[in-house]
Amino acid sequence: MDCEVVVVGGGIGGLTVAALLAQRGMNVCLFERQPDVGGCAASFDKFGFTFEQGHGLYSSWGPDEIHQRIFSELPVAPPEARPLDPTYLVRLPDHSEVVVRKDVERFEQNLREVFPECAEAAIGFYRKLNLAGVGLRQLLQQSPDLLSAAKVRRVYKLLGKGKVGANILASSGDSVAAHLNGLSVRFRRFVDAQLQTLAQGNSNEVPYLQASLTLNEVCQEMFAIRGGSATLVARLAESIRTSGGSIRLNSPVLRLAYDSAGNAVGVDLLSGEKITATRAIVSNLTVWDTYGKLVGLNRTPPEIRKSLQTLRGWGAYLLFLSLDYPTHTLGSDRLLTVTDWQDNDTYCPENNQLFFNTAPSWDPRAPAGKRAVTVHAFTNVDDWFSFHSNEQESEAKDQQMLEACWARLHSALPELGSSVEVIDSVNPRGYYDSTRRKLGMVGNVVPIASQFWEGQPSYFTSLPNLFIVSDTTSPGGIAAISRSALVLADKLAPRT
Repeated sequence: MDCEVVVVGGGIGGLTVAALLAQRGMNVCLFERQPDVGGCAASFDKFGFTFEQGHGLYSSWGPDEIHQRIFSELPVAPPEARPLDPTYLVRLPDHSEVVVRKDVERFEQNLREVFPECAEAAIGFYRKLNLAGVGLRQLLQQSPDLLSAAKVRRVYKLLGKGKVGANILASSGDSVAAHLNGLSVRFRRFVDAQLQTLAQGNSNEVPYLQASLTLNEVCQEMFAIRGGSATLVARLAESIRTSGGSIRLNSPVLRLAYDSAGNAVGVDLLSGEKITATRAIVSNLTVWDTYGKLVGLNRTPPEIRKSLQTLRGWGAYLLFLSLDYPTHTLGSDRLLTVTDWQDNDTYCPENNQLFFNTAPSWDPRAPAGKRAVTVHAFTNVDDWFSFHSNEQESEAKDQQMLEACWARLHSALPELGSSVEVIDSVNPRGYYDSTRRKLGMVGNVVPIASQFWEGQPSYFTSLPNLFIVSDTTSPGGIAAISRSALVLADKLAPRT
């Protein structure tokens, strides 16, 4: 079988690239090893409940933003997305609360009340960060490839923003921690927990400019999608088929196919079939699996092999819950709870934070009188793949984690009482079984503070016709993956 572009993997990145290329007239075939597309963006359905596997926070669905830009090209309607107000509530170990919202005046007053020990410095931190975030977001709307642009072009664009652009350039090598001097441990933990949720790193790890984007987004306008990210998955898959593209399910790709000269010419399927790609191969796998499984470590340059060994990611442990509705007023459908200040340590999310994501009242995704809830906890993936000699030990580990998360949930949110019950759970082993992602890691890699601008565009690999669009090569969140997919689509089939 011959086609112009082969896409390996049906997550958001692969689906978006395939949808755009198919609509632009390219012969595209997407291969997915599972019976359905979606990957980590797929929903989990059980007992009449439909659960999201993420935090239920979606950015850049406003006018002229990345998703409207993508769907303006596609032959299908975008999902219904509604603004969130508030975005979420952060409950700290002393049960004080900060409501993260678009209303700047109310948000700043909340900061004054909760952090009186450093109130003005905390407000100043957010004001400065938001200036950089707004500036970067405006530039990304104009130039989606800004994050991967050549240095000269990037500097030119930034200097065009005047003082804001100059400040962005001056902060380009900073961590968030470099901007938290003089702020209390309490405020630092408030920031750390949000960064961990949104960017998979703490204030020592996350680049300041990445934080300016993510923390600004949640203070501007975030959205909920009817049906969650699974609806976005379904619309993109529908678009591919409507535009003449092909999606082949239950079709695991084994490796790249090479010609006698060592050039990648397509992919070999597990079934033994060879698929030829005359233009490009796009991997929607993680960066580890793109090289380890597709390229092959024997064909991976030594410097890349070394780099891959330094990258790390987090695992997720999810609880899928039923919540009685109506129930106690929690202040928000989404709550981030922090249970320990960790005064003398670098912030670590394990055993210290949970994210409680309730389906909106206008989209309960549950039987009558109930709402679907996903609770997210961070976990070290190595703990799930080491020292388990049999299935019973793995089950014991899962039960231990379940009980610990359940106790932390009720300690942080005692008002829940008996209004919630567990429907199911998933751990990194479950993610590995369903997605074959390395060690079941989900989301972007843990960031390195000094590397926000460094390197080539994320979609480049060591092979000239192999590209990668993945959450592990994006700065975090579906919007960033979608932006990267649009940039790659523009490279392979420029818009006329």
